[in-house]
Parts: sequence; C-alpha cells; structure tokens
Amino acid sequence: MSSDDIPSPASESPFRSGPTDRDQAPQFVLPLVLHLEKTDPPARTDALRTAARAVLTILADERSLGDGAWAEAMRDWQDARIRKVVRRARGAEWRKAAALDGITVTGEDGAEVRVFPPIPLDGWPKELAKLQVSGTDLEDPEPPAAPDLSGAVLWLNPEVDMSAGKTMAQVGHGAQLAWWELSGTERKAWREAGFPLSVATPGAPRWRELTESGLPVVRDAGFTEIAPGSCTVIADHPALRR
Repeated sequence: MSSDDIPSPASESPFRSGPTDRDQAPQFVLPLVLHLEKTDPPARTDALRTAARAVLTILADERSLGDGAWAEAMRDWQDARIRKVVRRARGAEWRKAAALDGITVTGEDGAEVRVFPPIPLDGWPKELAKLQVSGTDLEDPEPPAAPDLSGAVLWLNPEVDMSAGKTMAQVGHGAQLAWWELSGTERKAWREAGFPLSVATPGAPRWRELTESGLPVVRDAGFTEIAPGSCTVIADHPALRR
C-alpha cells in the first residue's frame, strides 16, 4: 500500500466528537513519549513541532506501508478513532523507551519525541505503561518566532487552554489531517524536505477567518481536559489553500 492509499477523512473525520461506525472497531492508540529531563526541559513550541513531525514521520515510514512490519497496526489504528497519547520520560525511563521499536525525532531546538507503532488501547508495554501522562507542561523561554506562512502551519485555538502533552497530541492530529489531504506528489515533497512546519496561536479575528477557510479542523472527542467537540487545531498547508 502506498501513501496515496490512506483514506482522506474529509467526509468522516476520526476526530469528530459524535459517535460513528469507527467506535465499533477495536480501539488503538499511537504512543508518543517526550524526553523531559528536570534540568533541561525542551521549549514548548519546539516540543509541539517535534510531536507533529513525529506523527508525519511514522505515517510516511516504509514500515507503516504495504507489507511493512508496522503496516497492520497502522491500518488497525486508522480504522478506528485516531487516538494519540503523549507521555514523558527521563533518565533510565527514556533509555528503556528508546530501546523499543519506534522512531525518535529531534526538533529544531533539541526537543526529542519518540513515536511508536500503534498498540491496543489496553495493551501498553510495561516500559511505557509506567510513564506519566498527566501534568506535562512546558514553557517557551522567549516568544516564539512568527510562523513561516510559506510552509505548513498548525494553528492553535486561542480560546482553548491545554497542557503541553494534550497540545502535542492535538497538533499531531492536525498534521495527520493535512497529510491525508495531500496528493502523493505533495506528500513526497513535504517528506523529502523533512516535514518543515510551524505551530502558532493566532489572534481571535484570524482564528475566525481560519475556521471559515475550509482547511482541515481537529475537533476533540473530549476524553481528557476539554469539552467534546472543541475545535483545537486548524491544519494549514500551502497545497490546501487553493
């Protein structure tokens, strides 16, 4: 199966809050682990960008396609709700997590996120099950640079407050929606460029414009932190602005 065979969610997004036929399928989750040392935490925006790129990286990986080692798990995951869970690890915990089958993606400013093939919702490996999921919060030491509007931008809802871990999952959703909407040629170009992207929070007027633009929108299912149906991220990519 090539990357072109992944279905577009335009008519039935797995991020909608309402019940769908997908809820009857076995549920899987995509684990992401943030490397978070006490003495040198990553900047929030770099962690968000890196989480989004990690999702794109595993979607495009040869092991996720066709008869690849992860392909069946990826298909099972994408046939149900596209859940992502972000946990954090430091020291020996990070080294144990890094030894599991997966991909570590390093951000522009040094953030590290490891993404793993999807697992059943109740089937976490012991090395990941013990990692904490709540309370992951980060700060930017200085205001983030303006987003590069010539490339992909994941816009965050300025009216929704989320922890860093929750936001990492949401921008991962946004990146995945953008990926699904692109043609094979557009995906290849983005992949070969290293999945450059920005994460930014617009002002309220700009956010309203984006919600009416027709770009892919992530609506959270409301399992954690925020109300069901909350619009969290708008996925913007040059190829989708037509």
